[in-house]
Amino acid sequence: MSVDVSELRQWFAFPQGAREQRLWQRLWAVALTAGAFAVWAIFRADFWMWQYITLGIWYAGLLWFGWHWPAFRRLFFAILVVAAPGVGLYMAGYTAANSLLLRYVFQSTAMFYWMSGAILVSAVSYYWYLYAGSQSAGDRGHRFAWLATVLGFAGLTIRWKETYVGHPSWGHIPVTNMYDAMVLLCTVTALFYLYYEAQGKRRGLGAFAMPMILAADIFLIWVGIAYHQNQIQPIVPALNSFWIKLHVPCEFVAYANFYLAAMVGLAYLLRQRAERLGSRLVERLPDLNKLERIMAAMVTFGFLFFTAGTILGAVWAAKAWGGFWSWDPKETWALIVWLNYAAYLHLRGRSPQHRPTGKTLAWWSVISLLTVTFCFIGVDLFLGGLHSYAKL
Repeated sequence: MSVDVSELRQWFAFPQGAREQRLWQRLWAVALTAGAFAVWAIFRADFWMWQYITLGIWYAGLLWFGWHWPAFRRLFFAILVVAAPGVGLYMAGYTAANSLLLRYVFQSTAMFYWMSGAILVSAVSYYWYLYAGSQSAGDRGHRFAWLATVLGFAGLTIRWKETYVGHPSWGHIPVTNMYDAMVLLCTVTALFYLYYEAQGKRRGLGAFAMPMILAADIFLIWVGIAYHQNQIQPIVPALNSFWIKLHVPCEFVAYANFYLAAMVGLAYLLRQRAERLGSRLVERLPDLNKLERIMAAMVTFGFLFFTAGTILGAVWAAKAWGGFWSWDPKETWALIVWLNYAAYLHLRGRSPQHRPTGKTLAWWSVISLLTVTFCFIGVDLFLGGLHSYAKL
């Protein structure tokens, strides 16, 4: 297998900024370093080797993205501003029962409903931009996608605090059931879409990405209402591990990029058809070559993180269950997903005369959505196993 990382270099290469840009970069580094030291000072009594490694990885990742992507810096501080009142109210002893602000705004469940509204507006606006060419609709879709991302991450921050309220021993990172997982999927996918949109400088792909995120959000609301998974519950001991802070983010970065790659593949097929019919849709989507490169960059980035997440998951399994691999249904389907995208990257990395056509790769990416979705959700719903913590 050969992985062509040229797309990653293209899509993750940023031009050097001017003096003002460098000043903001340095301020970001100082603020993030101060935050990392504050975390260490507060929790150092509980730190040992792996906690230091976890903190270092998060620090390096946030520093890199904030240094190279100005919008990420603004997003980070916006999340802090939005989440701070909710966390502060809980720390002051308030709950949703005696605070209207918590009940309707700053409680995590309420914030996720506000996020859902933003996703809906964004999806409809992007769709209208693609098919009607309304620039104002595209701008509105862009703004509400950012709003949904801020609300989603801020809501998860508040929910992390909520796991400790009234049940200090229950405290855990909020990614342990299907409800939390779908919130994380929506927010991470929206964030990566906005990144690729900024690099591609076209908003037509939002008509594919945000409706897909809206579908995930509808599933999220259904899970919360029908199965009450929006309520805080204790977790099984195996999940109460620092490994979850490494394994889960890697997997969701991978899922986000795989889902987006499928939507770009769909856009590729639609653009190809529009070119044959002479539709004006071609004006609102990147050209076929760029779409194919974007799709490959997403698959490559997702594949790298999926590989890292799978390795980390195997190490975690050895700690929790005594073995790196047990052919559990989740592990088996993770291997299927890995082999599927490994084959995609291997074939695309071949010489041009032996490489599949862009249309073939687009269909491959779209159909791969089925394997990823079954690995992510289907195993929990239908097969069970050791990994079925999110089972409904």
